[in-house]
Parts: sequence; structure tokens; C-alpha cells
Amino acid sequence: MGYRLQIPKGYYPQLNLQETEQAIKLIKDFFELSLSSELRLRRITAPLFVKKGSGINDDLSGIERPVTFPIKSMNDAEAEIVHSLAKWKRLALAQLGVESGYGIYTDMNAIRPDEVFSNIHSIYVDQWDWERVVDNDERTIDFLKYIVTKIYRIFRRVEYVVFERYPQIKPILPEDITFIHTQELAEQYPNLLPNERELEVAKKYGAVFIIGIGAQLPEGIKHDGRAPDYDDWSTETENGQKGLNGDILLWNPVLEKALEISSMGIRVDKEALNKQLALEGAEDRKKLMWHKMLLNGELPLSIGGGIGQSRLCMFFLKKAHIGEIQTSIWPEEMIEECKQGNIPILF
Repeated sequence: MGYRLQIPKGYYPQLNLQETEQAIKLIKDFFELSLSSELRLRRITAPLFVKKGSGINDDLSGIERPVTFPIKSMNDAEAEIVHSLAKWKRLALAQLGVESGYGIYTDMNAIRPDEVFSNIHSIYVDQWDWERVVDNDERTIDFLKYIVTKIYRIFRRVEYVVFERYPQIKPILPEDITFIHTQELAEQYPNLLPNERELEVAKKYGAVFIIGIGAQLPEGIKHDGRAPDYDDWSTETENGQKGLNGDILLWNPVLEKALEISSMGIRVDKEALNKQLALEGAEDRKKLMWHKMLLNGELPLSIGGGIGQSRLCMFFLKKAHIGEIQTSIWPEEMIEECKQGNIPILF
């Protein structure tokens, strides 16, 4: 079976299909405007594909395969459907000459064919991708927390807007988001796997930002994978901990699981890129266009991330499956099981 599916006992959608579509627009419009004003971002148009071999596309945890296709008018040169825009956005900041303290955001649409279908995973990805120019003295854990807190405050405002329109959907987010490092998680839950640690800490606090995704823990494993050429997960910060990046997790009471809403962080500078490429045995990437530009000082220092649009709507509307928010391709067996469990997924 090529999917993982959970049918919550007694589940019934709080909004019908038409109400859901209206609520999705409400959430997206309000969130996008709030994100733009809170972080001082201007909207730009994003690419759906990039040229293969440029080094611009992202391989996320380092192993995902992109969808590729030949371009007839360019002698069948190959292009790749984007996985995310982490590196492209930094290139855009340079091309646009964006000043420090300001940034950009986009509506990013991607195809990730290696995803395993589940309640929260689809091969179609839609997210707000954002990037903001920073000064060197802002490449700190305190600045990272400052930006995360700003984003979390938007989440709480969105939750209240939804409650005003649909009073049957009650607010559940805590007043503040809790920050915890992957190393601290390992110390608190030494006998649990990383994903089990996430479940426990998200259930305990309701909203958490897990710092240091990608770095190896003292126990000899990584909490989770992260490609070596966008987030800075190797810079030492405090108490011997490493990483200027992380994930925002919210406790999902419908599925009783931790829901990753955003992956974000301060991006690699020249020193961190060299270090991380060496650690991952990926120093051959230095030959690629994007990496050469960064190493030559042609790209600005930045902070950025992606915020899942469908996942965010799924959380605020208390949905059991991401397919209740977005139209995608699903296994026939999954569609039938969802139908029997009162989960009307779109296809």
C-alpha cells in the first residue's frame, strides 16, 4: 500500500465543501496580507521550474528527485519542477536589489513525487515562500526567535478571524510559542525516536519551534535531514548547540499528532556553506552557478522559509485530511477509505 491513512473516530467536517472553499480564501487573503506587513515583504511572481544543473532547485532533505522535462526550443535542455524556492529567492533578492530589513514572498507551487501519501502529505505542494535580507549581526538565535514570534502572532490572529466567521471552530493555540533545541529534545526523551519526540513536545506545549534541524546530535543521528546549501544548521549558538534554523509545529487535535507548518531559518553564509558541503560530502556543488555566486559574495545574507498553505488551512478549519483543502492525485483505495470515514477529499 503506497499511503498512510488515519481515520479519526467520529470525524465529521465542521464546514461543508462550499463553506470550506470560502474559508480557505478568507485564511489565505488575511494571512498573506498580515505576513507581508509584519515582515515587510513584497509579493513577486515565482517560477514553476528552473534549469537543471543550475543549483537553484532544492533537494530538501538531500535525496528527493525532481520532476524533469526537455525543452524543445532549447535543444532538449532539461528543466526541473521546483521542490521549493529557498535558493531561488536569495537570487531574486540580489536581482531586485532588496535592502536589509525588507524581503519578498511568493505563492510557490511544487511537485514532490517522492512524498508518501498521508493525511498531511500530497505530491502537490502549495506554500508561501518568503525571504528577507539581514545584516551580519542579525545572524543570531535571538533574531531567529524574533522572526518566529512575529509569524506565530499572525497564526493567532488568523485563528481569531476564523472563529469570528465560523464560531463553531474554537481557537486552541496557546498565547506563546515554545522554543526548544533538538539536543534538548534528545535529552528530555532519550528513549524516543525524533518524530516521537516531536509528538510529545507538541502535545505538551501546543505550539513549538524546534531549533537545529539538520545537525548531527551527540547521540550520532540527525533529528531530521536538511540539505546543506540553504539553512544554516551548523553554526554554534549557545551551550554548545548548533543551528540557526528550525520547524514550527502545532498540535493537531483532530489527528492527535504534531503538524509541521513551516520550515525556516537563517541561511548559510560562505563559511557555513563550505562547512556543510564538506560535512555532507557534497563539495562538488561548489561548481554550480548558484553556489559560485554565494561563495563570491554576490548573494545577500538572508532569513527565509516556507509556510504550507494547505496545511495551515487544514489546521485552522480542523480538517482530517489535506485533500479536504487541495485538489491532487490520490490512490483510489485512499479515496474510498476517506469516503467511508466522512472525509470528502478533492480529486
